[in-house]
Amino acid sequence: MERARLQAALAGRKPEAVVIGASAGGVGALLQLLPGLPANYGCAVVAVLHVPEGRQSQLAGVFQQRMALPVHEARDKEEVSSGTLYFAGSGYHLSVERDRSFSLSCEAPVHFARPAIDYLMESAADAYGPALVGILLTGANQDGAAGLAAIGVAGGLTVVQDPRQADVPTMPQEAIRLRAPDLILPLDDIRTLLLMLENN
Repeated sequence: MERARLQAALAGRKPEAVVIGASAGGVGALLQLLPGLPANYGCAVVAVLHVPEGRQSQLAGVFQQRMALPVHEARDKEEVSSGTLYFAGSGYHLSVERDRSFSLSCEAPVHFARPAIDYLMESAADAYGPALVGILLTGANQDGAAGLAAIGVAGGLTVVQDPRQADVPTMPQEAIRLRAPDLILPLDDIRTLLLMLENN
């Protein structure tokens, strides 16, 4: 039944990029979601986790050991490529320009976070429109709710981790409250959805 619902949500869509936001509990959630994506994955995947300012993010290294596709920290002016997993580094906001390249900026933190999920999601919604999938996972504040809403308004597919299953439910709950997402799913089903994008 769940697979049919996922297929219905993907009907007519041609996703080119996936943006994922998470905070508290997010590393564990991503370790359940991302390993297993094929080396030639058809979408670009861009993830923002709240990284404490002044601490070097180790996420790219941690995930590269577990993934078939290339993983690295997003660089300023770098072109966004399919089949690659990008992480936002610490201390800078990460956004996607209309020409589908990355941009780093030092603007003020949003919801006490830099990089902020809203910042990435709102810019990616502008760049990709209906060709974007936005996924918001566990977290302890409201960062990502406005960004996911912007993806929905732009015609992209919006997915929220089921708050009952999230380590910290605040972030998913806030997104659901602000604008009903297309899908509210446990991690296993989000993983299935990511693998189904390959065949869409």
